[in-house]
Amino acid sequence: MSPVFLAQVVDLLSALVLLLGFGLLAQRRIYALLHLFAWQGLFLAANTAIVAYGAGVRHLYFSALLTLVMKVALIPYILHVLIQRMKIERDVETMVNVPLTLLIGIALVVLSYNVMSPIQEFSTLMTRSTLAIALATVMLGLLMMITRRHAVAQVIGFLAMENGLFFAATSATYGMPMVVELGVALDILIAALIFGVFFFQIRTTFESLDLSKMARLKEDVGE
Repeated sequence: MSPVFLAQVVDLLSALVLLLGFGLLAQRRIYALLHLFAWQGLFLAANTAIVAYGAGVRHLYFSALLTLVMKVALIPYILHVLIQRMKIERDVETMVNVPLTLLIGIALVVLSYNVMSPIQEFSTLMTRSTLAIALATVMLGLLMMITRRHAVAQVIGFLAMENGLFFAATSATYGMPMVVELGVALDILIAALIFGVFFFQIRTTFESLDLSKMARLKEDVGE
């Protein structure tokens, strides 16, 4: 395959990763959020595999496989089991309405392109055009964490932000050293398990995972 064609495929997959970031911002159903996160992980794994092939960086194949196992299968399965056991079926509430959240997301994408454009000019990698998208993915994940009231939705936002960080590492330097990637993957898995324990504890104590209710309870206790 020609380098130009591979670069176009990378750009397409990167755009899909970013589009799913907006999908996470717009979606309010908890199961749909989980499915969108899994799809984002799938496109991220595919993008990493294409970069590995085009750049001849073999360790990225392992990174793509690790992303596929962790982000598409294992972590979504863990969260799905937790959601079922806690019987969470209602829509996820947001602190800011969806249209305004999407407008803020668009502004963050524009900011990301402005910040990364000088860096892209000096880069010679085939992934240089995706640096801005990687930063925008991080920003959208952070925005999701800020604007969601439900603890599970905030965790998904955190994981989406981590997707962006991994994407940025792949775009900027063709990935991190293998030991670092294994350590990060293990940390994320342990974090998902710890989040599950906290979810059950919070649900048992407060009978809700809506963090705004916990804040009001804290204010009432303080008074």
